[in-house]
Amino acid sequence: MKKKAVVGILVVCLLSLAALPAAQAIGLGDIIKAGGIGFLVDKFSGSLNNFINRLMAKNGADTDYATKVVPILSLGSGGYIGAAQIVGDPELVEMTQAVLQVEANFDRQFRIKALIPIDSKNPANFSRVQGVGVAAVIDIRI
Repeated sequence: MKKKAVVGILVVCLLSLAALPAAQAIGLGDIIKAGGIGFLVDKFSGSLNNFINRLMAKNGADTDYATKVVPILSLGSGGYIGAAQIVGDPELVEMTQAVLQVEANFDRQFRIKALIPIDSKNPANFSRVQGVGVAAVIDIRI
């Protein structure tokens, strides 16, 4: 099963690479990393969510709201860059498919990373999910 998933990801990555214009500055390694991160987030989201919930409870910060781990998408590249635990009412958490990260510099001294819960894994076509917050950010070593 794992081999089929990896082969499938590689095929999609290679087909995506063929569809990119020549001027696009993105490497095959970037595509494979994004696909790999997406695969890892999907595979380990339940375990990560349970670990974060136990960590929060151990430190007196548990919640009565629903939680879920979803991928973080970058607006610039549309690739997966990590994962986040979201928190909110159960129906809103279920509706949330990803967290969109938007970055900007403010006054040349501050770097801002806005994390926006969204209802799609497509950073070009989404709606913000109001009432859902980001409780934790998960970095993935690649």
